[in-house]
Amino acid sequence: MATAPPLGQSVGYGVVIGLGFLFAFAMILTTFILKRYNNEVQTSEMFSTAGRSVKSGLVASAVVSSWTWAATLLQSSGVAYKYGVSGAFWYASGATVQVLLFATLAIQLKRRAPNAHTFLEIIRARYGVVTHVVYIVFALMTNVLVTAMLLTGGSATVTSLTGMPTAAGTFLLPIGVVLYTLFGGIKATFLTDYAHTVVVIIILFVFAFTAYGTNEIAGSPGRIYDLLVQAGNAHPVEGNAQGSYLTFRSREGGIFFVINLVGNFGTVFLDTGYWQKAISANPTNTLPGYVMGGLSWFAIPWLSATTMGLSALALESNRVFPTYPDRMPDADVTAGLVLPNAAVALLGKGGAAATLLLIFMAVTSAMSAELVAVSSIFTYDVFKTYINPEAKGTRLITVAHTTVVLYSLVLAGFSTGLYYIGISMGYLYLLMGCIISAAVLPASLTMLWSGQSWLAATISPPLGLCCALIAWLVTAKKEGGTLSVDTTGANYPMLSGNVTALLSPIIFVPVCTYILGRPQKYNWESMYAIRKGDDSEVARKAHVNVEAVPGSTGNPMEEETKTTDQKTLERASKISKWLTVFMALALLILWPMPMYGSGYIFSKPFFTGWVTVAIIWLFCSAGCVIVYPLWESRATSSRVVKSLFKEICGKARPPIGGAVADSQHDSTASGSDTPVERLNEKAEKADK
Repeated sequence: MATAPPLGQSVGYGVVIGLGFLFAFAMILTTFILKRYNNEVQTSEMFSTAGRSVKSGLVASAVVSSWTWAATLLQSSGVAYKYGVSGAFWYASGATVQVLLFATLAIQLKRRAPNAHTFLEIIRARYGVVTHVVYIVFALMTNVLVTAMLLTGGSATVTSLTGMPTAAGTFLLPIGVVLYTLFGGIKATFLTDYAHTVVVIIILFVFAFTAYGTNEIAGSPGRIYDLLVQAGNAHPVEGNAQGSYLTFRSREGGIFFVINLVGNFGTVFLDTGYWQKAISANPTNTLPGYVMGGLSWFAIPWLSATTMGLSALALESNRVFPTYPDRMPDADVTAGLVLPNAAVALLGKGGAAATLLLIFMAVTSAMSAELVAVSSIFTYDVFKTYINPEAKGTRLITVAHTTVVLYSLVLAGFSTGLYYIGISMGYLYLLMGCIISAAVLPASLTMLWSGQSWLAATISPPLGLCCALIAWLVTAKKEGGTLSVDTTGANYPMLSGNVTALLSPIIFVPVCTYILGRPQKYNWESMYAIRKGDDSEVARKAHVNVEAVPGSTGNPMEEETKTTDQKTLERASKISKWLTVFMALALLILWPMPMYGSGYIFSKPFFTGWVTVAIIWLFCSAGCVIVYPLWESRATSSRVVKSLFKEICGKARPPIGGAVADSQHDSTASGSDTPVERLNEKAEKADK
C-alpha cells in the first residue's frame, strides 16, 4: 500500500542541494586555510595522495566513512528484517574482515612501491601494458558498481522520505561532492569523511537509545524481544531454527553471509579508493589506521541493523508503522526502505529527517572517494601513461578535475537508467562479486608473491569473470525457469556466481604459472622505481617552495625518512599478518559459528546483553574515529588556529613555505614514466 512521504519535496531538495553546497563552501575555506598556514598547495600529488602524510586516526575515520555506504545502513537493516539477529551480524562480520586483511596489502604497498598513486601503476610496473589494461577495466567496473549502488540506494531513500523524483536525486546528490572534491582532492575526502563519520555515529546513537530506551511502544531490549517472538510466531522465517528471528541458525542468512563475504573482497581489494587511502597514510600509521578503522566500522552495520531492522519487525504490526497493516513488500526491502520506515515508526518526522541526513552523509562521503579514485586512474594510468607521458602538475590537475565532472554526470545517467529498468541497490550489492571478484587473488599475489607469472596475472581475471557469469545465469535459469531481474537476483544464483568468481583463480593461477609457463623471479625493483609527479610548476605559481609542500620531491631528508619507514613497515608487516588473520578468524568462525551450529535461540537476558555490547562497541568506535583524530592532530590544529588568529589581529603574516620554487627544480626523482620491469620480457619469452 502506497504511503505519503513524511517530509515534503522542499526538504529533500534543501538537504541534497543545500548541504552539498555547505560542504563545498567549508572545503574551499579549509583548503585555503591549509594552503596559507600549512603549505598544503593543491598539487597533483596532494590531490591524489594528500602528501602521503595522513595520521592513523584520520585514516581510521576515512576507512569507516568510505566503507559506510548507503548499503551499509540500508542493506544491513534489510537483511536483519528478513533473517533476524543473524542478518545484522553476518553483514557486519562479512564486510569487516576484508578491511582488516587489506592492512597487510597496504603495508606491502608502502614497502615496495612508496611513490605509487594507484595500485594499477604497480600492475604495470611488474607486468606491462596488457595486464595493466585488464586491471584498469576491473578497477573501473568496481568503481562504477559502487557509485551506482550509492546513487540508486540514496535516491530511493530520498524519494521514499520526501517524494523527490528518483531521477532528480541521482543527478543532484553528486553536485556538492563534485565541488568539494574539485577543490580539496583526496584531502577533502579525508576531512569530510571525518565530519560525515561524526554525524553518522551520533544519529545511530539517537536511533539506538530511542528504540531500546525511550520509545513508548518499544523502549527496551526486553520489549523488543517480546515483539520479535510475536513476529516469529506470526510469520516464521523459513530456514531459521524454529522459524525464529532470534537465532543464528538461518539457512538464507548463511547464504547471504557467503555472498556478502565474497563480494566485498572485490570492492575493497580492487577499489582504487582503498589503495589511495593506504598510499595517503603516513607509513608508520598504516597498520593502526586500518585495524582501528575496520574494528570501528564493525559496530556501525551491526548496531544499525540490530536497531532498525529488528525495530521494523517489532513495530510493523503497530499503526505507527508506515505500511500498517501490511508487511513491507519485498521490492521495498530490496530497495533499502526498512531503515527509513523504522525511523518514521520510532521518531515520526524527526526520524525521517535524521534518516535523510544519515543517508546523505553515507552517499556523499563514499562517493567522494570514488570520484578521486576514478580521476586518479584516468590521470596517472591512462593520460600520463599512454597519452602524454611528459605531463606535469598543472596539466595533471586539469585532467583529474575534468574526470571528476564527467564521471559524475555519466554515473548519474547510468544510475537513472538502472532505476527505470528495475535494478535496485540490493541487486547491485549481490551482483558485484560476480563481476569483479575474479581479479582479487591475482591482484593480491602481485604484491605478495614474486613467482606469479605474466600469463596467470593477465588471463585469470577475465577467465574467472566468464566462469562466474556462466554459473550465475545457468543457476538462475535452472532455479527460476527463466532469466529476469527476480530470478537472477535470487540468493542461489548470486551465491554460485560470487563463489565461482573468487575461487576460480585458485585453479587458473597455478595452472598458468607452473603448467603453461614458469614462475617469474621478480625482484620488486620496478615497483620501487615508480616516481612521484613533478609539481614544481604548481608550487612556483602558488609562491611556495616545493620542498615545503607535504609529500613533495626534493626534500633533503627524504632518503633518511625512507630508510626509517622501511624498517617500521617491515616490523608492521610481521605484526599485521598474524593480527589481521586472528581477528578475521574471530569474526568469521570463533564468535558466530558455535551459535550457528548449536541452533541457539536467544533468551531475553542474552538479547539484552547482545544489544548492550553493540552499543558499547559503537562508543569505542566513536573514541577511535572521532576523539582520537582530534587528539592526534592537536599540534597542527593549534598552529593553524594561532596563525589565523594572529593574522586576523594584524600581528603577524602567516608562513608561506619559504622561497619561491626554483623553476629549475631538480626533478630527477619525479615526473618521468614509471619504468616497466625489463625482466618481464624475459619471463614472457621463457613462458612461451
